[in-house]
Amino acid sequence: MVTKITEGVKVSVETIYQPEYSNPVNEHFMFAYRVKIENMGDYTVQLMSRKWIIFDSNGTKRQVEGEGVVGQQPIIEPGENHEYVSGCNLKTDIGTMKGSYEMLRVVDGQKFQVKIPEFQLIALYKLN
Repeated sequence: MVTKITEGVKVSVETIYQPEYSNPVNEHFMFAYRVKIENMGDYTVQLMSRKWIIFDSNGTKRQVEGEGVVGQQPIIEPGENHEYVSGCNLKTDIGTMKGSYEMLRVVDGQKFQVKIPEFQLIALYKLN
């Protein structure tokens, strides 16, 4: 698990290789990742959008942007957290992801960026 704190918002990510949804012969490797976003600050925040940068070990880089996460724009009170699971497919058995969330401080409408720590996507058989 990797963790990063930005302006009182803690983001932790863990990954799971999914062999049952992967097809290495066709260069299709599926990974799930679980994200926990904790509001360690004094103000209520809302996650407005996300931006991901995805790297494949073959040198391919792609960027994914959109509103919210898995169809939600969660509001997170101080001391509370929000968790979700999503997925990513790669053409190789090793890669990385990193990114950021645009957050809104509800009390004054101030927007700020929260960094998502870089994490590795590695097929389990590569770890042996």
